[in-house]
Amino acid sequence: MQLLVTLLSVCLLFVPFGQKTDPYAHAALLNYYQTATKDENVAKRFMTLMDKYQGNDPLKLGYKAVSHAIMAKHVWSPMSKLRYLRQSADVFDRAVALDRTDPEVRFLRFSIENYIPRYLNMSPNLEEDKKVFMAAILKHPRSGISAETVKIMRDFLLRKDLLTEQERKQVEKLPL
Repeated sequence: MQLLVTLLSVCLLFVPFGQKTDPYAHAALLNYYQTATKDENVAKRFMTLMDKYQGNDPLKLGYKAVSHAIMAKHVWSPMSKLRYLRQSADVFDRAVALDRTDPEVRFLRFSIENYIPRYLNMSPNLEEDKKVFMAAILKHPRSGISAETVKIMRDFLLRKDLLTEQERKQVEKLPL
């Protein structure tokens, strides 16, 4: 009996109590990405969270860049909008420099640059980014990208009419 109590005590030492969820978990960041554009309070929380991130994970930096770009949508002042977009571009540049082939980072940047008015000349990466993430999602499910992320990409591309006819057919046939 004493052996059983000792074993149980040792096992309990390795069980994390009150373990917090990772605020930078991919699912949480995807949720912010999808909801922050519609709600300014969510956008502020998203940017506050991402501004605390000091690491060098390219994907998390991509979401940090997105959080700044989304705030540009919610502010009134044109100067503030430009400041947020420039901050976003700088963080995206860092993320891509760390991993030039990450399809999700490239998609995130593409989705932001797509909404920036062309006369601002702040969307120089649309073609290159599209090539990178399209090559990856067309390999799905062997691409290494989660089905949920590919679905978000697919829905965005089809909804925004950003594909050639051939690309549209390929994207519509993605196994999800």
